[in-house]
Amino acid sequence: MQPTHMYSMRIALINSKQDAAGVNIRDDLRTLLAAGGRWPLADRHALTFHEVAGRLIHQDRIDREVDADLIIFISRHSSVQPTPCLTVHVTGNYETADLGGEPGMLAPAAPAWMHAVLGNLAARAPEGYRVSYEVTHHGPTALSTPSLFVEIGSTATEWADPAAGRAVAESILSAAPGETINLIGFGGTHYAVRQTGIALSSRGAFGHIVPTRQIGAVNPGIFRTMQEASGAVAAYIDRKSLPTDEVGRIERMLDDAGFLLLSESEILEASRLEWATYLEVRALAEEIAPGSRIRIHDLAGQGTPVAVRIAPELTEEVIKSDKAGFINGLDELPVVHLSKDSTEVLPMFICFENGSSRLASDITTLCVKLLLICENAVIDGDHLVLRKVRFDPEKARRHGVPKGPLFAMLAGGKAVEIEGRRITPDAVQTTSVKRIHIPGLESYI
Repeated sequence: MQPTHMYSMRIALINSKQDAAGVNIRDDLRTLLAAGGRWPLADRHALTFHEVAGRLIHQDRIDREVDADLIIFISRHSSVQPTPCLTVHVTGNYETADLGGEPGMLAPAAPAWMHAVLGNLAARAPEGYRVSYEVTHHGPTALSTPSLFVEIGSTATEWADPAAGRAVAESILSAAPGETINLIGFGGTHYAVRQTGIALSSRGAFGHIVPTRQIGAVNPGIFRTMQEASGAVAAYIDRKSLPTDEVGRIERMLDDAGFLLLSESEILEASRLEWATYLEVRALAEEIAPGSRIRIHDLAGQGTPVAVRIAPELTEEVIKSDKAGFINGLDELPVVHLSKDSTEVLPMFICFENGSSRLASDITTLCVKLLLICENAVIDGDHLVLRKVRFDPEKARRHGVPKGPLFAMLAGGKAVEIEGRRITPDAVQTTSVKRIHIPGLESYI
């Protein structure tokens, strides 16, 4: 006979009896569990509580005593700047071990769990409390089991605050990690402001983060440890927080290792796609336009990426005519556009295979409508005819107009006078006509 309830993980919740915040959180956890209700953590996993006599930062190898797949340390946070805060982080020392653990050792992280708890804290934090990651710091480091710290800071007042204790307890019990993009982070302050913002607005889930003040300690060995201990698939650099030479050094290190570096916007866009699909999109973009960059619009989920080609002269003209309108229009479509060097939109797009025919039609329709609105354009059968009138500097010079303010007036549509002669704008204009062949053009209007 199958059991009626199956536990997927064994989770240990550990506090120190000398830590007021840890006791506060533990008591609320037990109260909430005793009251019943549906809590994802308790419904899906086997929970055990453990209390230690000493400080949590010195609990190296505690996972040998605790039978668990995940350890959640509930604790206090202290700071010389006593700001009320609720934080999550993983432990480790990039350099010396001044607060427990061992020098140069990083504990296994649980990025998806930290991401889930962080999001819950942001939704439940009492008024006046800041919510954030903390960068990797302090012990314990000698652990084989993934772990995270969830903390109340930063003074005795907050440690004993019942509202803070309940918010943290509810955030832990409500944790239900989804699919995340596991990352490692470089740069920033102790409270990892940029990394926190990314996590709260995307599936980007950070494991180990090295702050600006310790960036000099990062070498290929530390990088590999960060990657492995975080199960990371990509890295993020807080560029504004680091000197240019350090940014370059970290970039070269990642490139030498063949490790993916993502910007904030790329993480946000990648969060719309299943990770394997995102990698396939990047690979296809590199195949059809080596060295190109991608921008994901309303493409989401998973699928088989394919390339869709649009008439190059059509995209070229619409970018000249109304780039913002075209990009905004793409935002409404399940598409990825490519750019390279100074070409902001290449005529090759990426979408899912099952929507490729519709997408080609939708992009063509968008281009045609924008050109009809913005340009002196007419339809002639299967041709879109663009008539462009431009100021011609050479014609202006032949009429004796000196370069300078009078050029600007004529280009702006105003007539000028030269030695008693009136020069009108149409006298110094050149008209060009471009015909773009679009089979079945009338169907796109």
